[in-house]
Amino acid sequence: MTAKLTVVRPGALTTVQDAGRTGHAHLGVPRSGALDAPAMRLANRLAGNPEGAAVLETTLTGCALRPDTDLTLVVGGAPCAVTVDGRPAPWGAPVRVPAGATLDIGPATHGLRTYVAAAGGIAVPPVLGSRSTDLLSGLGPAPLAEGDLLPVGRAADTAPWALPVAAPWPAPPTELVLPARLGPRADWFTATALRTFLSATYTVSVHSNRIGLRTEGPALKRRSAGELPSEGMVLGAVQVPPDGRPVVFLHDHPTTGGYPVIAVVAEEALAAAAQAVPGTAVRFAPC
Repeated sequence: MTAKLTVVRPGALTTVQDAGRTGHAHLGVPRSGALDAPAMRLANRLAGNPEGAAVLETTLTGCALRPDTDLTLVVGGAPCAVTVDGRPAPWGAPVRVPAGATLDIGPATHGLRTYVAAAGGIAVPPVLGSRSTDLLSGLGPAPLAEGDLLPVGRAADTAPWALPVAAPWPAPPTELVLPARLGPRADWFTATALRTFLSATYTVSVHSNRIGLRTEGPALKRRSAGELPSEGMVLGAVQVPPDGRPVVFLHDHPTTGGYPVIAVVAEEALAAAAQAVPGTAVRFAPC
């Protein structure tokens, strides 16, 4: 019989995510997948899963789950309080949750996104090779709602006591430094704008989401008021909309866009961007 998790409290935004839906950009399908991929992989390893198994990604307020059979779960990513039927449980380590008990993942105390891995992985049906929720295209399962039932796959034959009990989780950033390579449309901006982009301090906007990290700060002035035809967009592209404030494209980004891309941020830096709360200082550093 397939184990199931009942969603007791869905939180502000909790989605199913895995390693992503790669190879479909030519069809207009974004990559999606866990925004903090290292946190997802580490939680899966602690649960005895393959690194790319589907997990739950919560946003700021956590969630609560109730298994219908004894189940090992791991809560990692952004630090938070964890309880089982009101009793404190470890964060960043495997937790054996009895059938019918409620695992409550509290609000993030630092950072933004917490990951919940279940031994066996979240086994919702894959779409185009991935179980990830894509908020832009609507592919994959809908964000969690109260009362949802989530199937869990068969766990590896690893005794809970044999799993690791600690992990070096990286701390959420107090200042976000994003290595950026200028181009392909840097020539659309004035020399002053380019200097500003690589020297000014921006802050993470409250309007950021899985599609893009929006910033607040000095506007970047274009050389001309012309418009580009839509062209392909990649993960980490820094697009500059008409208000002049850079937007860093994250995993649910559109695959095409018409605003000029001043630079591209290295993919390995985007996990820290996923954990940067609104108001976090942001600097773009030449790559």
